[in-house]
Amino acid sequence: MPSKEDLKRQAFQAIDDCADEIVGLAQTILKNPEPGFRETKTSKLVANKFAELGIPFKAGMAMTGVRGEITGGTAGPTLAILGELDSLIVSEHPHADPETNAAHACGHHCQIAMLYGAAMALSQSGVLAELSGRLVFMAVPAEEYIEIEYRDSLRREGKIEFLGGKPELIKLGEFDDVNMAMMLHTTSTPAEKQLCLSGTNNGTVAKKIQFIGRGAHAGGTPHLGINALNAATLALTGIHFNRETFQDADTIRVHPIITKGGEAVSAVPADVRMETFVRGRTIEAIMDANMKVDRALKAGAMAMGAKVSIQTIPGYMPLSQNQDMADIFEANSVDLVGKENVGHVSHRTGSTDMGDVSQLMPVIHPYVGGASGLGHGADYVIEDYKLAVITAAKALTATAVDLLGDGATKAGSIIGGHRPEMTKDEYLKFMRQLASEELFESD
Repeated sequence: MPSKEDLKRQAFQAIDDCADEIVGLAQTILKNPEPGFRETKTSKLVANKFAELGIPFKAGMAMTGVRGEITGGTAGPTLAILGELDSLIVSEHPHADPETNAAHACGHHCQIAMLYGAAMALSQSGVLAELSGRLVFMAVPAEEYIEIEYRDSLRREGKIEFLGGKPELIKLGEFDDVNMAMMLHTTSTPAEKQLCLSGTNNGTVAKKIQFIGRGAHAGGTPHLGINALNAATLALTGIHFNRETFQDADTIRVHPIITKGGEAVSAVPADVRMETFVRGRTIEAIMDANMKVDRALKAGAMAMGAKVSIQTIPGYMPLSQNQDMADIFEANSVDLVGKENVGHVSHRTGSTDMGDVSQLMPVIHPYVGGASGLGHGADYVIEDYKLAVITAAKALTATAVDLLGDGATKAGSIIGGHRPEMTKDEYLKFMRQLASEELFESD
């Protein structure tokens, strides 16, 4: 019986033999960016690639998700390898779509390519028969939490319930038969080196806010109006004054924007709209900060005699990663790039819906280098596709071999020792209870 190291070398050779094709897939997706729940071209491309590999799949879950599945030589647990389909909206990015302003300014095109590379290696190289259990390859939509107005319209139309891809797939049952999951994200931070282990991430809730005042002539009769923009400005000030109450350990992030500031400069603004995220390290910290934000919003409205409509929308749960899985990934990373090129980050203040999956099962969400520029910025590009795609695919593949090889003893030990934060039913109940709409009238 071949050793795990033999299996890894066999799989790596398959990746190297198809390296140009794997990188080409990433570059094709780069040229065809699509934001969340609109990834029709990318989804079809993934489905076609699965079909070429002979991997049974289904498509169209959560609008654009694709899930392929293969089975090892003997029974065992199910490991999911994930990649994200969607792009951002960054109009000034060099690869932005001129019509939609969509752009891959976060490296998701590399995720899909490394997912394909791992799927190809594990299904075509001959190693599958030596593994125990199943491998699920899941291309998921809408990780980037953007276009809230559009996604909320999909929700109101009954097409989705949650505004992120993985929460929606959890609801639909696509993770019901999955025991553990992993994915790999690109990074441009030099300190994180070539491969990087991470610990935790902030969770988030989203808010849509409308201040409702009374229109009037801004020059002739401003005293007859109620200035909704002033109410919003006071609310922003209240949020800022609350920042000293946020504890450093909770890594709270509140970053509102005004999406509509009025109709005309000659009229007292009567309809002002805002959006914000409220992020934090724990659910408890997020809920505390969310309450303070709501209080500031109501105070701004009350000061001006305005009304404020506050819609709270479930975002993403805090991410926690399984240390035993991370240790396996780290060992493979050292083998691939050397110990000196493996970095560590304890906590990230951004958010990902992999956090939602982490509430239900053991997961890892490490990072791979090869990018430059600022994430989500116009200068974020992949400079080293060999690292960002080929090495990444090998890291995922090697970790899968370690988990499911030797009768899946390592996977079984990790699953048996893991205590999830929530059951699926508890998770869905929490998310649904979090969703709310309130109209506050100051009179």
